Amino acid sequence: MARSKTGDPMRQPVAGWLFVTPMIIILGLFLVIPIGMALWVSVSNWSGRGSPFGGNTEFIGLKNYSDLLTKQGLARQDFMTSLRNTFYYVLGVVPLQTVLALLLAVLVNQRWLKGRTFFRTELYFPSVVSSVAISLVFLFLFAGSGAINGVLAWFGVHGPNWFADPRGLIHLLGNWVGLWNIDQPPSGLTGTKVLNLSLWEWVKGPSVAMTSIMLQVIWTTAGTFMLMFIAALQDLPTEVEEAAMVDGATARQRFWNVTVPHLRPTILLVVTLGIIGTWQVFDQMYVMTQGGPAKTTLTPAYLSYSAAFDAQKWGRGAVMAFVLFLLIFGLTQLQRWLLRDKDAAREKKLAREQRRAAKKEVPA
Repeated sequence: MARSKTGDPMRQPVAGWLFVTPMIIILGLFLVIPIGMALWVSVSNWSGRGSPFGGNTEFIGLKNYSDLLTKQGLARQDFMTSLRNTFYYVLGVVPLQTVLALLLAVLVNQRWLKGRTFFRTELYFPSVVSSVAISLVFLFLFAGSGAINGVLAWFGVHGPNWFADPRGLIHLLGNWVGLWNIDQPPSGLTGTKVLNLSLWEWVKGPSVAMTSIMLQVIWTTAGTFMLMFIAALQDLPTEVEEAAMVDGATARQRFWNVTVPHLRPTILLVVTLGIIGTWQVFDQMYVMTQGGPAKTTLTPAYLSYSAAFDAQKWGRGAVMAFVLFLLIFGLTQLQRWLLRDKDAAREKKLAREQRRAAKKEVPA
């Protein structure tokens, strides 16, 4: 009896390639090719006129990279300022949005809570609303005469003009506890420069304007990560938690010793997505502040856009984008290493050593 052609193992790979070919073409056209073009722009002198592969465009090697990273000037200073701003932005947003998302997930996953579907929908709703629309709402809320300052006035607090205040939180905190005078900073900090910025500028902390943006981002992203934690919590075997209850573990002990270890992969995912998203922040800065006041909300993504489309420095803009990519890649690998399962990593290392030993024992 003749074998069916559909069961021929040689034909199965061909059918698989036919199914994935459309997606490969789409990714090539809209992802791989643009990245390759941007890489070429970063090592060429393209002026933005005509094709970047035209005869007027020449290869200049790493000149754009060296000009940005080693040459003294405003471009390097602005880029270092954007890195400082984003560092404090990431440091403030990622831990808070992760903790808030986890707490909300635990809360709305309780069986005794009535209307859990309603609360999940309401908490997730800000995540699906346009970030531009929410940014405009926050501009009104945090205005000098906005609702936030109106609420603070009930408690006798005179709120700042949030989006026009460039003062850093660490500077304000040090001034409040008497560590320094913000109007007369220590000469040891102002006189020492690192990467084009003084130590006084590096320890500034997020500005008041950046803090208001951080609050908006935490509010809008916590709902998305909450759903990820809810999915992980619902995957937690009830037998494990019931066994812990039988052993006399309190609710806090069950949370730290049963729930959190089970959520380790989800926490790793949430922190990774948080780091990538915060380092790539653009739309809030573009809509709300455009880098101001005093460049305290300047970010690498917005600076790359501004260098390319406003200043027509296309090579510099592409360089900033690739430096940002390398920075994000390095930080995500670092946090993966820090949050890894040490027991699993130890077992894998032991298994590799056993395989190597077994190979050495095999006679030639």
